[in-house]
Amino acid sequence: MKVRSLRSTLLLSGVFVLLGFAAGCKKHVAATPPAPAPAPTPQPTVTLNASPESVNSGGSVTLSWSSTNATDLSIDPGVGKVAPQGSTPVNPTGSTTYTITATGAGGNATASARVTVNAPVTAAAPPPAAAPDINALFAQNVQDAYFDLDKSDLSDSARQALTKDAEFLRSYPQVKLSIEGHCDERGSTEYNLGLGQRRADAAKNFLISLGVSADKLTTTSWGKERPFCTDHNETCWAQNRRAHFVMAQ
Repeated sequence: MKVRSLRSTLLLSGVFVLLGFAAGCKKHVAATPPAPAPAPTPQPTVTLNASPESVNSGGSVTLSWSSTNATDLSIDPGVGKVAPQGSTPVNPTGSTTYTITATGAGGNATASARVTVNAPVTAAAPPPAAAPDINALFAQNVQDAYFDLDKSDLSDSARQALTKDAEFLRSYPQVKLSIEGHCDERGSTEYNLGLGQRRADAAKNFLISLGVSADKLTTTSWGKERPFCTDHNETCWAQNRRAHFVMAQ
């Protein structure tokens, strides 16, 4: 009995030793590491430039832009959807700030460019024209009518002069006219006064026939009393045989 008990004890001890040895020889298995976190989605970037930045009214400007990490881009005002990079002309009617908005998976970004439109330069108004000097106009446009020796009827040259005079007087109806009859030095004083009056009347009647108002015209005769030339020859006498026009006050 003692021998059997001893064997049983030894047998059990051997089993425990083997089990312990087997447990000590078991392979160690490492734990699986966790998966790495995904990388963050990049934020879009965008730039916008205007060239030139200042223009006169009606001028053209070129907008240029570039972007990264953007799938949708738009420029306001007035341009709308655009490619990720490029350029486009614009014609602002006034000073304008253009803004580009870039949108992507990582969010959105904006950029701006200011264009200044210069106000048109208004030319200074010219000073008002001075009122015409009626005396100077009269002297430039009204011609005397000349007569042949001892005549009061109108020659062709006298009619031409009076026709131009009538045009001026119709254009300036405010002008009143005194018509003076003149003669050369030959003949009596009394005769020349009558001849001078007939010359003045002939000029007046012709002007009236051309549309000049009669109440703007008066006549007088100076005969040979106020010669324009005092030499004693035909050249000088011809200058004195006239209907002379003076602007009445």
